[in-house]
Amino acid sequence: MPEMFDFIVVGGGSAGAVIASRLSEDPACRVALIEAGDRPPAVSSMPVACGSMQLDPAVDWMYTADPGKAGLGLNGRRMPVPRGKMLGGSSSINYMMYVRGHPGDFDSWAAGGATGWSYNDVLPYFLKSEGLGPTAGAPIDPSAHNSSGPLGVSVRSPALPVADDFVEAAVAAGIPRGDYNGRDRGGSAGAVSLTQYSIRMGKRSSTYQAFLQGEPESRTNLTIVTGAQVTRVIVEGETGNLNATGVVYRTEAGETHTALASKEVILSAGAIGSPHLLLLSGIGPRHELEAAGVSCVLDSPHVGKHLKDHLMVPLCFSAPEAGVTMNQLARSMGSAVLRGPGGPLPADPADDANLSPELLAMKLEADRRIAEWEATGQGLVSTSLCDGVAFFSTGLGDTHSHDAEIIPFFTAGDDGLVRDRFNIDTERFYDDPAKRLGPDSEAIFLLANPVLPHSEGEIVLESADAATHPSIRMNYYDDPHDMKVMQAVIRRTLDVAAHWPGNRKLGPVMIPPFLAEKHGYRMGDEPSDALLKDFALHFSLTVYHHTCTCRIGDVVDPRLRMMGVGKLRVADASIMPNVTSGNTNAPSIMIGEKAAEMIAAEHGVKLASFVGERPG
Repeated sequence: MPEMFDFIVVGGGSAGAVIASRLSEDPACRVALIEAGDRPPAVSSMPVACGSMQLDPAVDWMYTADPGKAGLGLNGRRMPVPRGKMLGGSSSINYMMYVRGHPGDFDSWAAGGATGWSYNDVLPYFLKSEGLGPTAGAPIDPSAHNSSGPLGVSVRSPALPVADDFVEAAVAAGIPRGDYNGRDRGGSAGAVSLTQYSIRMGKRSSTYQAFLQGEPESRTNLTIVTGAQVTRVIVEGETGNLNATGVVYRTEAGETHTALASKEVILSAGAIGSPHLLLLSGIGPRHELEAAGVSCVLDSPHVGKHLKDHLMVPLCFSAPEAGVTMNQLARSMGSAVLRGPGGPLPADPADDANLSPELLAMKLEADRRIAEWEATGQGLVSTSLCDGVAFFSTGLGDTHSHDAEIIPFFTAGDDGLVRDRFNIDTERFYDDPAKRLGPDSEAIFLLANPVLPHSEGEIVLESADAATHPSIRMNYYDDPHDMKVMQAVIRRTLDVAAHWPGNRKLGPVMIPPFLAEKHGYRMGDEPSDALLKDFALHFSLTVYHHTCTCRIGDVVDPRLRMMGVGKLRVADASIMPNVTSGNTNAPSIMIGEKAAEMIAAEHGVKLASFVGERPG
């Protein structure tokens, strides 16, 4: 017999974990949360280890995308699309930058027809989640923050000296210090600051840790089903009177089960997963469904369309005595990391009796550092090394918000990160890959990141089998406006690098040798627009901010109800009318908070508190 619930939430990620947790605050409300992955592994709590979870099929969906006009310098011309496959979703695998977006982003949503989604409407939901902790060295607008919410937010302390250098350089280049999560994000001049992270006491604060772990997951009225991929939504009735009544899901053992919902099914599978599931359920563009062998239940032409993402161009600089080396990172992650292939310590700890004094000292120091982090949250491993961020406008349009972001990444990385995770063809990107990616390489990246792209991609169904990934077509740089903005952001980023303070000056930007030769570039020259365009077409990378594939006004209404199907709602980054001008995890959590109150108010669910909606 199928199990019956009041609500079924599909996807336990950035929004879904919030919704399931909030609705189950009412003990009379029966909630099922169905997640394809499991609970996050222990390594997820270590901020600096975020990249290590990519390409692990246990925790990463391991999607890849067609990058459109971009990707010329990527291996196989494929863009990696890592998405968290575990409770907490991508909040359990991301780089943890807590960025809400510009107030103008949300006001533009409301002006475009997303009633109830203006900045003043959504701010209470950001505040409801936020548990702001220590923010030494970062300007804070107190009226825009809360310290008592479940989601840990903090600034690394003490800051890396190179992070302070980045802030000083941006200020010298004309970007003032400010709270980028404040009520105006620095106004017309923008804002630079040390990063506010979704981290508490040096440990990741994903939506699993913040909203499910502990008391919530032990509630008798909350059923969490892990290792279960939903294959379709059950839709009954005729056109004009369709309703979602439950879902079908498949376990890792291959067993098929049905769960029924008396009130609603809520899709929170993300900007790729939610449209994919709608398409599998026969909801989407009729011709695409029929081409994939799926019967059309509802012809909804915008499902999977309008896909938006942020792109960044990685600008690499030598940074003597400033860049964090991979050796430094390894020695801060404990002696177990030093036993990996080619590591300095023996693979078998039983062989440690024969260690030299130097290796013994290394082992003891590595274990001291990891023990310190585990006990106090202090240490090099306590952030993702993106410890600063700047926002500004290029002046090329989109005046409602800032259209540009610069993110520093304070290490050169290694072959596993740059070649495997970023998928860059390192033989073309670097003059000497072995040297540039060596364990003692001191370098940093400044990531030039336009944040209001005009180009749109799509998610297209490839098969009626849910195990087959959909086709992700990013269509980057389809709109010429995006390349103009990227060139402007790169130039402003180079200007910030030129204003680097003190004795830790950066070396010149590293231009890939084949591009330097093609464009007649010599180190220290001002790069031409043609060179910057070529650089961007070859080496632009995703910032992992996929959005807008079930957007308000086209697929769902402003209350996130599926247009054309009753008792079905979508609540995650896919519903954004336009991508926010910054990292998208905090807005996704906000969407979960707001959706939970909408649902509760409509169905008489008694939440612990309401900050916006009120039950009728």
